[in-house]
Amino acid sequence: MNVTYNRFAYLARMGEIVFHAADLANLWDIRNPNTLYTTLKRYVQSGLLFRIRKGMYSIISLEKLDPILIGIKTIHSYAYISTETVLFTKGIINQRPGSITIVSAHSIKFEVLFNNYISRQLNDRFLFNPAGIIKESKILTASVERAVADLLYFNPKTYFDSPEQIDWYKVTEIQKCLGYKELRRGRSK
Repeated sequence: MNVTYNRFAYLARMGEIVFHAADLANLWDIRNPNTLYTTLKRYVQSGLLFRIRKGMYSIISLEKLDPILIGIKTIHSYAYISTETVLFTKGIINQRPGSITIVSAHSIKFEVLFNNYISRQLNDRFLFNPAGIIKESKILTASVERAVADLLYFNPKTYFDSPEQIDWYKVTEIQKCLGYKELRRGRSK
């Protein structure tokens, strides 16, 4: 059987669509960097892979990629969507954030495929605590209450446009569970 076919059949079985070059080297057992980059270049030229940015590839065309997935995959370590992105989506804040907001072990701003991202750095003892984290379509996302707790952790003076939509009891419970200082910026439900 064709080596290329086997490689892409393996990727398809994994159910992942975005990969870093190092991931593909491990999956395909390619040890020589020149062999890896030549292989990746040929796959991109033939339309089997799509280059997202240096060292990052997709098995589906770029216009079909979810911008949130791209941001999480770019971080390439444990991360979840939180703060303004979640709160805007749920109607808690009205102003659309200028960037997709991620919480991870890294504090960075970056752009990929015309999307802006901000990753806020969180201490590991808070970051890896699963309280209020939900897995949606293979992407870890904060619940509204976790997003509120995270945002208050980063900015205690945050203003919420619709504080009555927040379950402040749950926010307080998450703050206690995480070890955050308990802050309340609105009325309880």
